[in-house]
Amino acid sequence: MQRGFTNRVVLVHIDFSNYKISNEDIGEFHELVKATDIEIVSLITFRSEAPRPRYFIGSGKAEEIRILVEVEKANLVIFNCILTPSQERNLERLFQCRVMDRIGLILDIFAQRARSFEGRLQVELAQLQYLSTRLIRGWSHLERQKGGIGLRGPGETQLELDRRSITNRIKVIKKRLQKVRLGRQQARRARQHSEIPIVSLVGYTNVGKSTLFNKLTAADVHIADQLFATLDPVLRRIELSEVGPIILVDTVGFIRHLPTGLIEAFQATLEETMAGDLLLHVVDASDPLRREKIAAVNNVLQQINAQKIPQLLVYNKIDLTKDNISRINYDNFNSNPKSVKISAVTGEGLDLLLGALKILLFGEIKEYKFTLKPSDGKLRAALYRLGTVLSEKISRDGNWQLIVRLKKQDFERLFANF
Repeated sequence: MQRGFTNRVVLVHIDFSNYKISNEDIGEFHELVKATDIEIVSLITFRSEAPRPRYFIGSGKAEEIRILVEVEKANLVIFNCILTPSQERNLERLFQCRVMDRIGLILDIFAQRARSFEGRLQVELAQLQYLSTRLIRGWSHLERQKGGIGLRGPGETQLELDRRSITNRIKVIKKRLQKVRLGRQQARRARQHSEIPIVSLVGYTNVGKSTLFNKLTAADVHIADQLFATLDPVLRRIELSEVGPIILVDTVGFIRHLPTGLIEAFQATLEETMAGDLLLHVVDASDPLRREKIAAVNNVLQQINAQKIPQLLVYNKIDLTKDNISRINYDNFNSNPKSVKISAVTGEGLDLLLGALKILLFGEIKEYKFTLKPSDGKLRAALYRLGTVLSEKISRDGNWQLIVRLKKQDFERLFANF
């Protein structure tokens, strides 16, 4: 949205009675709008059978909104739906002000939130790709012709100049993002070479991913009770007792009907998710629409080819629910954790979450009791280097009697090598 003056905005939300059409959530619409710097002068909600080709809404309702825009002196109308370029153009001509759809609103929020060089490039790319389909507007400057030396034919329309300028800028941004992507790939290869497991936090926007990330890593990632508070991926190394280090990645939050252009533009960032050994799918346990939002996140994961990465559902914010007891739910074989209930704010259940991570990343950890002879000194030293020895005593015959706690595969590997 334009800066430097207050946007007086009329919001439009439509509930479609046709079951084949997916309705947007009006509560989420409010949260999206709240994340921007605008003044809401009116909210119009109504039911409709299906979208209309010309204005998306009926001509009578469109005229009603036009009158409201004129009376309230509004300079922006935001629709909680996705408009075609022609519908947006027709509405702008009728209202004589700017019209924005849901995708444009999300892009504007991303533009406000982007802080890093990479983040700003990704947002600009998404905005330009979106704008390139919407250059034909109702304003007269797009109808002017420019002629002269070096311009093809009798002249070139302002529209064609704008489109050519956008195309060139998109090419420049894609080249810069490709360099960023290569840098990330090199860093990922180095991490993978070190064989340290990578765990990516994914989930719907504003479910508490960054709060959980800060709690687990003692980091200071920006958190706020608003949508898309975090855009840039943040990586931290943490130590899990008994098993060693892991790398935790905090990523951008997802949303229903996330624009395809954003997914493409944020490919370099989302590749951090694709490279993970495990996805912590964080869910707001207090949200009545949590099932729909889980499906929306899984849909985006499928688009970026990350659907096959193992997932652990983390039901966060149990402090806001009636069933506020933390626990782990296991799969049908009662062996691997399937979901964990926690509260990142209070810390309730974080110990269970870390325990589930150990099992999923390193396998089952067991206690072993055995005796080593004095000639097994190298094996004893290796166990101490791993930090797995719980207790030790020397028997009367001079042997070591140890109790160790470690992964089954590590136990088998150690005894195979010695």
